[in-house]
Amino acid sequence: MTLTIGALRAEPGQKTRGTLPADLGTTTVDVPLILVNGSRPGPRVVITGGVHGGEFIPVDATTRLAGLLEPDEIAGQLVICPVSNPPAVYGGRLNISPLDGVNINRVFPGDKDGGPTDRMAAWLFEHLINGADAYVDLHSGGIDQHLLDFVGYRLTGDAELDAKNKAMAHAVGYELVIFGTSADGGNSHAAANRQGIPAILVETGQLGDRDPATVRRLLDALYRILHHLGAIEASEHIKQPTVQPRDWMWTGDVESPVAGLWYPDAVTGDEVTEGQTIGRIIDPVDGTEHKITANATGKIVYNMNGLSVRPGTHLAAIAAPHH
Repeated sequence: MTLTIGALRAEPGQKTRGTLPADLGTTTVDVPLILVNGSRPGPRVVITGGVHGGEFIPVDATTRLAGLLEPDEIAGQLVICPVSNPPAVYGGRLNISPLDGVNINRVFPGDKDGGPTDRMAAWLFEHLINGADAYVDLHSGGIDQHLLDFVGYRLTGDAELDAKNKAMAHAVGYELVIFGTSADGGNSHAAANRQGIPAILVETGQLGDRDPATVRRLLDALYRILHHLGAIEASEHIKQPTVQPRDWMWTGDVESPVAGLWYPDAVTGDEVTEGQTIGRIIDPVDGTEHKITANATGKIVYNMNGLSVRPGTHLAAIAAPHH
């Protein structure tokens, strides 16, 4: 079958590169796409990078993957979008878009009649994600974020979909596999799950890392996922994971109650207990100190490295092993 997205077409056995315009209301942006239409039938797999600005590893890894994979290696159809949110990637360095201050990974599946970021999310769902057999959304710790590599998936209440999500998440080959207990919310993979599409989130690297070794780590993971999904055959490219994946569950999310300067006492990788002080926010005007405590027991999977924070800034995310 021909793979067609907007004006881009790839016949079976063909790789097509190009951009498509996305109308965001106040502006139009060009979204880069690489379509690899395999020479034999198989799943339609969608991989997105560049959903957030300042997360460089996914942009690099997806661009490299698009260059490495040829149609004769692929069963099915592969849709790769290295820069899924151009305003944030090119115009911002943090999770929010400079167009409207919105974090796109809180508003999926978006609204085609909404603000610029809502429209961007809706465009991605309409053109790329709808109709996929599997969806992989790639992220990393941004320039202000310490982060442990992990894979995220959701429990949806649909046993078959949950099994697919979990199997995909374990196929990545990272030790930390963290599930959320519902498919609610505006995250890309949760919104895809609500449409019946198996989907995961993969986080690789931290602090705006762009190191080739980190990119290689993610590329290895992507080869394992594609092999698991039946999109590529086993080969010497596919490195076996060196760790045993283990299921964890999110237990707490600590947000800043005020604006000020953040001084963490507990950092990524630390074990914390509920009620423990994990840092302080200092008012730069009068030196007032706000103590910040952990709202759950577990390990800090990512934490804010940046100094300046505002109300609602994520300071730490906490997860615990699932027994």
